[in-house]
Amino acid sequence: MILRELFYADKDMKSISNNLQYSPGHDTSSLKRKDTRKTRLTLRQINELRKASESHILEQEKELELVQSMYMTPAAPPA
Repeated sequence: MILRELFYADKDMKSISNNLQYSPGHDTSSLKRKDTRKTRLTLRQINELRKASESHILEQEKELELVQSMYMTPAAPPA
């Protein structure tokens, strides 16, 4: 068993989940005017933030590769 499977498995435990993006459906952090207490992040919220951050970094790397391949100087033809 790969260690990643413990953390990234789907809820049905049949396959590894790769969905790291932010899901507004799971966001329950909307505050009301009468909420005066300081909010505390749960481990689940911290994990979701980390996954969203990792997803953002992966998207930036893919875009950078695309831009580099687009604007790369063409190879000189053999003489």
